[in-house]
Amino acid sequence: MSNDEIFAAAYREHYWAVSRYVARRLDGRTSEVEEVVAEVFTVAWRRRADLPGSPLPWLYGVARNCLANAVRGYGRRRRLVDRLGNDESAHGRQIVASPDAEAPGAWVHDALARLSEADQEVLRLTAWEELAIDEVAVALGCGRRAASMRLHRARRRLRAEIDRMHPTQKTGPTAAKEYDHG
Repeated sequence: MSNDEIFAAAYREHYWAVSRYVARRLDGRTSEVEEVVAEVFTVAWRRRADLPGSPLPWLYGVARNCLANAVRGYGRRRRLVDRLGNDESAHGRQIVASPDAEAPGAWVHDALARLSEADQEVLRLTAWEELAIDEVAVALGCGRRAASMRLHRARRRLRAEIDRMHPTQKTGPTAAKEYDHG
């Protein structure tokens, strides 16, 4: 197969997985998802000769970099809007969620949000993207042992954060299953 055919097959097979990966990390900014996914596959097209036999973890690694660029750009735009005084809070328009708006298992997501970006990412790669540790290593651009250690430490910190937030909450297999389905 030619590099172009390999890229086309990777695009067809993994477009939706990459889209879901990006969408979950943009936290409600759906207007940017297509733009970031397009950038991911633009990079993949340019580097189609480098596509590995199992491209999904590699594409997740590219997506991480594209997301980092998008987040930096979003931050720059927000700071500019804030300086211009054209944000919603400047005009008194704020949306407040109702007290009963919390989704089931939201406490797990709250605990996850309190972790470092690196911890969040390794946990998401295993729980949301269902990657094996070898694939996590490819996505993170590190060795298998380093990825395994990062995952172990991130799980330990998540468990500690859940215990701190909800001392009466179970943190054993039940909490892990709820997080895995989140």
